[in-house]
Amino acid sequence: MKHLLAAPVLALTALVALAGGASAHVTVNPSTTSGGSWSKLTFRVPTESESASTTKVQVFFPADAGFQSVTIKPHPGWSYSISKTNDTVQQITWTPIAKAYEIRPGEFDEFDVAVGPLPDSGTLTFKALQTYSDGSVVRWIEQPQSGQPEPEHPAPVLTITAGGETTDPAPSTSTKDSAAASTASQSESDHLPLVLASIALAVSVGAFAVAALRRKQA
Repeated sequence: MKHLLAAPVLALTALVALAGGASAHVTVNPSTTSGGSWSKLTFRVPTESESASTTKVQVFFPADAGFQSVTIKPHPGWSYSISKTNDTVQQITWTPIAKAYEIRPGEFDEFDVAVGPLPDSGTLTFKALQTYSDGSVVRWIEQPQSGQPEPEHPAPVLTITAGGETTDPAPSTSTKDSAAASTASQSESDHLPLVLASIALAVSVGAFAVAALRRKQA
């Protein structure tokens, strides 16, 4: 029983930890996708300041990406503007239409775009600027370097895999076997009360027969 209760607690703890880690920086989600097609990208923007709200979000598209198509999902309470060069999107800026829609301390918001076609493989860096109500600007433009600690303000990075590849491998034979064993174990557990009841009935009948025989002999 203890291990059954512990599992949900551990899962909840992990979820909270992941949520905290995910909200630490401006990120692009998913962080990995297949190349050669169109994809929906979500830019997650947390407000890390304890006293100021986020009042503007600017995302700069990689100059060499050459996206042929970029569409933006309307975001309630926010307006947007697009900067293009030769019909290629260079920058998208989101701003709240009223103070009530600003991203307050301890909160985050998400902004969706659809882009494509993506390159066949490689990485795309989307530098971002986050402006606060006190006038300060956080520049999410630093690029991680191999073998180096993560920078303080890393830029959102999208990793592109070759078409057809996936980061979620199919269940292995051992996983399937484990699932089958788990099902069998559950089935045995479901039948356990019936088995115990049958044993109890047999013991009761035997005891009754022994008592009856003793009375007859007496």
